[in-house]
Amino acid sequence: MDDGKPTGPNEHDQSVGSAAEPPPPVDRPPGRPQPRHEPDPYSTPPYGGPGPWAPAPPVQRPVPTPAGGTPVPGPAPEFGAPQPPPSQWMNYDPWAARQVPPAPVGRRRRRGGVVAAVLLALVTGVVGGGVGAYIERNDGIAPNVKLPQAAGEAPGRAPDSVAGIAASALPSVVTLHVKGSSEQGTGTGFVLDREGHILTNNHVVAPADGSGEISVTFSGGEVAKAVVVGKDSGYDLAVVKVTGVSGLKPLPLGNSDNVQVGDPVVAIGAPFDLSNTVTSGIISAKGRPITAGGEKGDGSDVSYVDALQTDAPINPGNSGGPLVDSHARVIGINSAIRAADSGTSPTGAQSGSIGLGFAIPINQGKRVAEELINTGKATHPVIGVTLDMQFTGDGARVGDKAKDGGPAVAGDGPGAEAGILAGDIITAVDGARVHSGEELIVKIRAHRPGDRLELTVNRSGREVAVVLTLGSASGT
Repeated sequence: MDDGKPTGPNEHDQSVGSAAEPPPPVDRPPGRPQPRHEPDPYSTPPYGGPGPWAPAPPVQRPVPTPAGGTPVPGPAPEFGAPQPPPSQWMNYDPWAARQVPPAPVGRRRRRGGVVAAVLLALVTGVVGGGVGAYIERNDGIAPNVKLPQAAGEAPGRAPDSVAGIAASALPSVVTLHVKGSSEQGTGTGFVLDREGHILTNNHVVAPADGSGEISVTFSGGEVAKAVVVGKDSGYDLAVVKVTGVSGLKPLPLGNSDNVQVGDPVVAIGAPFDLSNTVTSGIISAKGRPITAGGEKGDGSDVSYVDALQTDAPINPGNSGGPLVDSHARVIGINSAIRAADSGTSPTGAQSGSIGLGFAIPINQGKRVAEELINTGKATHPVIGVTLDMQFTGDGARVGDKAKDGGPAVAGDGPGAEAGILAGDIITAVDGARVHSGEELIVKIRAHRPGDRLELTVNRSGREVAVVLTLGSASGT
């Protein structure tokens, strides 16, 4: 049976000393050169002869060629040179001098990768379009948005800050709702003592007119009825009282004589019935003479105030509320504003703040409040003369006669005792200039009955200084 192996003697069985038959020639493919043997100097004379240790001819390795091509023989690579992959050696037939090209790989994988990429792009587009449509339907707000925010902090503030002042003063401030037979209004007040006395403006309680109702709402929302203890139109101040209310917190009183222009202040009230409203500003001026009221035409309800001016916003409804300093102490009672179209008027008038607010100094308010609580009436300091309110010159001129036709200088009044005469023009009070009769009344009302004043008088072109002690008259 021919198994493809050479037949005959065993080509590997050669006896020593016997002349072995040379192996039969091997058929080689046409064109393949016969391998050549280089002479070995150690196997030729004089070093030796032919033997089994002659170096083998160089092994011919196939050079990879494109599929279907004929490999080009070449020398074996040097030691350490990269070897062809095992697959090439397995496919190499040294007798046929051919190499089976490896099957192409990766084509199916690349086709599958492209399909996956296309599917991923489609899914991404569908998801992105859905998210965009959702955001558009929800006014541009993406779902589950988390925005940065400051952490919580303690609610306390420095006592002299606006927030600290407001926190201290608000429990003592109340809102008044007044209803009368023909009108009603809203104002502000603040607690004077634990007995329930509350200080406010006269024009706030005026609509009640003795038969109306006054309702007091505290900062915490508790409501109580109030009654008028006393009021005075000349000072534009009134005191009302509530009963059956526990836990009242009086607001401490400051000293308006210590106030300086530029000092920070806080106004608290219920402008346009917005209770517990806090505004802030500074003292813009001191001793600002203002008059307010006078609707009756007889001058009996005109308020004369030597006021503190502030730029803290004050509006209708702030009337009667406290103007407090940096220690949350009352230094004034908010009473009037300067409106762009209505002049100086009580804040009950329907006009807005333009940064010109006026408050009754608390020193004056304290004295009047004490008198109203103790007697139900307030006293007015007077000099015992009748002024010519039609005088247009500089200063306050003493009239020629009183309204009832009597003498302009009362015979038993302080003015007569000091030597003031009819026709004298008073130009200063304690060195402070006065320019009109209203200013003189304001300066006088800023003092108490019994105070001594020095007046500068222009009498027939000559200045005369007179000293008098203020008298007392009952207010209305």
